[in-house]
Amino acid sequence: MFSWIKLCIFWPSSVHPSMGLRRHNAANGGSSGGSWVNCFLPLNVAPKHIQLCFSATLDPTRTQASLQAQTLLQMFWVLLMYSFPCEFTTCFSSYQGEASRYIFLNKFRKFLQENASNRGNLTVLCPPEYMVCFLHRLIAALRFFWDGHKVKAPAALGSEEAYVPPQLFYNGKVDYFDLQRLGGLLSHLKKTLKDDLAAKANVLIDPAELQAVTMDDLDEDEESATSAAQRPSATLAIGGALARPGWLSSPTLGRANRFLSTAAVSLMNPRRPLGTLEKVKVRTLSVEQRTEEDIEGSNGNEGLLLGRPPEEPDQPITENSLLEVLDGIVMMYNLSVHQQLGKMVGVSDDVNEYAMALKDTEEKISRCPKRRRDIHEELLKSQKVFSEKLNHLSRRLAWINVTIYSKEKMQDIYWLLRVCIRTIEHGDRTGSLFAFMPEFYLSVAMNSYSALKNYFSPVNSMEELPGYEETLMRLAAILAKHFADSRIVGTDIRDSLMQALASYVCYPHSLRAVERIPEEQRISMMKNLLAPYEQRPWAQTNWILVRLWRGCGFGYRYTRLPHLLKTKPEDASLPSLQKPCPSTLLQRHMADLLHSDCDLAPSFLNSVLNQLNWAFSEFIGMIQEIQQAAERLERNFVDSRQLKVCATCFDLSVSLLRVLEMTVTLAPEIFLDWNRPSSELLLRRLAQLLNQVLNRVTAERNLFDRVVNLRLPGLESVDHYPILVAVTGILVRLPGIPAEERVAERATAVLLADPCFQLRSIQYLLGHAEPAAMAAAATATEKRHFSLSTYTEYISAEELSKVDKMLSHLSEESKQAAATTLPTSEEDLCPICYAHPISAIFRPCSHKSCKACINQHLMNNKDCFFCKATITGVDDFTKPASS
Repeated sequence: MFSWIKLCIFWPSSVHPSMGLRRHNAANGGSSGGSWVNCFLPLNVAPKHIQLCFSATLDPTRTQASLQAQTLLQMFWVLLMYSFPCEFTTCFSSYQGEASRYIFLNKFRKFLQENASNRGNLTVLCPPEYMVCFLHRLIAALRFFWDGHKVKAPAALGSEEAYVPPQLFYNGKVDYFDLQRLGGLLSHLKKTLKDDLAAKANVLIDPAELQAVTMDDLDEDEESATSAAQRPSATLAIGGALARPGWLSSPTLGRANRFLSTAAVSLMNPRRPLGTLEKVKVRTLSVEQRTEEDIEGSNGNEGLLLGRPPEEPDQPITENSLLEVLDGIVMMYNLSVHQQLGKMVGVSDDVNEYAMALKDTEEKISRCPKRRRDIHEELLKSQKVFSEKLNHLSRRLAWINVTIYSKEKMQDIYWLLRVCIRTIEHGDRTGSLFAFMPEFYLSVAMNSYSALKNYFSPVNSMEELPGYEETLMRLAAILAKHFADSRIVGTDIRDSLMQALASYVCYPHSLRAVERIPEEQRISMMKNLLAPYEQRPWAQTNWILVRLWRGCGFGYRYTRLPHLLKTKPEDASLPSLQKPCPSTLLQRHMADLLHSDCDLAPSFLNSVLNQLNWAFSEFIGMIQEIQQAAERLERNFVDSRQLKVCATCFDLSVSLLRVLEMTVTLAPEIFLDWNRPSSELLLRRLAQLLNQVLNRVTAERNLFDRVVNLRLPGLESVDHYPILVAVTGILVRLPGIPAEERVAERATAVLLADPCFQLRSIQYLLGHAEPAAMAAAATATEKRHFSLSTYTEYISAEELSKVDKMLSHLSEESKQAAATTLPTSEEDLCPICYAHPISAIFRPCSHKSCKACINQHLMNNKDCFFCKATITGVDDFTKPASS
């Protein structure tokens, strides 16, 4: 039976089309100045409310721009308003009325389900541009009724303190369809956390019910497909396509009207009786079965708030039905509103491109010779096209800035951000039950902040919003805590949290917000960042540490690399292109953790050294393939994906070297205090990797040099400067750290004892080329040798003096070491590295190697390198004098 009536009002043609209104053009009964709009309203709405809904159309003082928004807002007020049940008699039948708010709640949930599911017919989903208008009007209506309830019940919260309580996520009263939870699938969470639900929330899960839920999940698709096929095409709900009137010729308008007409039929359809399978799916009622009592609760029944955890305050929030509307608003923003806001930012880029094209065309016209009329005419045509397009885009951009990116709309998004922050904070206090929260709450918190920072500025500044600094700090606390939260298992949401934190530390305002969070949370964040890199995505973690150090490292105060200054960046607003803003506070926390935790430092540095060895080895292997392809005589092309991976490996190598520089500077005793069991091994491994990098990068006309000179697209970041200054930053700190003379000699001795050490690699840093290379360069005067002294704007005089002292020190020490080194027979060399003499014997198998090799092997594997027996101990070995 029909429960909705159709009203028609005249809509001015100049008003931009909005969500929720079905328009008829002038050819179908309208006029040249506008069109008629069909609006569906519930029959049980009182006549005075209907009059209120369209009072805006009768007010001549209102502007046409506000007419659309005000009318739609009044409609939502009517839909969310309680109206007393009463009977209406129509030409069809009599209808027992139901409060319009609960009708709206059920249909709104169905609408969200269809738009959240990929199984529906995409042609009848709500267009995203209408979703934006829908969201803002619904927020305004919700806050109106929320604050109205606050007036009636002063103990309740106002809309400025609104949040969604955590029990909605696990008590089954609100359907989240198949959306992912932070802890995984809902069926899995009910099985693993059923004891916590019973203990904390008094929610009991029947094992038989769990089995029924699992079987229902498997058969849900088949059941829905069968029922859809049996229904007539004219009475399909949102999931099926309706017959479209022939007069809807515009694709965009037709798409909108198909959505609206389908929604209307869905609202008028009677409730479908539940099948046998649905009755045993869950203990709670489905959306169609819910009544006011199921939502609001009565006589001891808490409705939507069933299962309040002990951490949640026993304080009224608002009417339960408004909580469900708020939850739907957050979901709606996640579905398509954020993507649409980002899409509209592209209009500004289009305006800039057409403005540049128009300027370039006008310059060509001014330079065009008078005798070339044909060229002049073509240029005039191009000028006209660019001018018209620029005029159209400028008008559109002005409309977007006034409507979509207005201050009022910005305040709505900011309010939504604060709602998500409070919801996450309340959910976090519930402990393990936090895993029931849908992932989209964290996504909306991150995306809404990104929209406020990147989409609305500079039209409206986020810093002018009330409570901006506090909100920034609370969001920073969420990112710092949850990027490594074991309760969050989804790979995508964990990556999003990590990327959001990495972006957060790139900007001064947000970095200072991270520094303002409680000290305990800061230390916990740094400890998570220093966890071993194995068995987890580590690139973003390493990037965060690099950003905290950038501005303090050797020659590391640049925003863009020296050889890329003449090129124009694709997007100057990228986090990687922001000016250095190091955090000495977080660096101090890192130093304290490395000092105090004897197990953390070796495991962290071992993983960093392992990843550096892998990244640089992969990079060298790839540039060998690229060089071979470039030297082939036949025409060939290097795969762009291979170039991108190669550049990524190079960037990873540089960032890992910077983290090592940071560690050597903040906690040098990890390498130099040999009272620590792993210090000697870590120092030898560090020296080995530094020498390997130097030898492969500094050799004249070698593989690295040739590939850099090719300047292939995609390898723009590959150059001598970034990797050599990172290595130099480590070298100048190891022997030059203010400490005992014995400690400095120890670092120098380990560096010189490495078989790969070559003094010419150190000399290369200051432009001291080999004699053979200098002779070759004499015939090619255009060839310039690398030298740190040429980068005066990037490297200070003090830093250059440290390099000079290091070179002098190593030159003198290498001469003395060469004079005292005794030859070693091949039989006495380590059978693993063939570089050091045998100095260790394994128990129980009695195989032998040098200490450096076996210690490095034991950090990753406890089996013997030769026979695979489990090593129980390592003893010193000295060759008997008689042999």
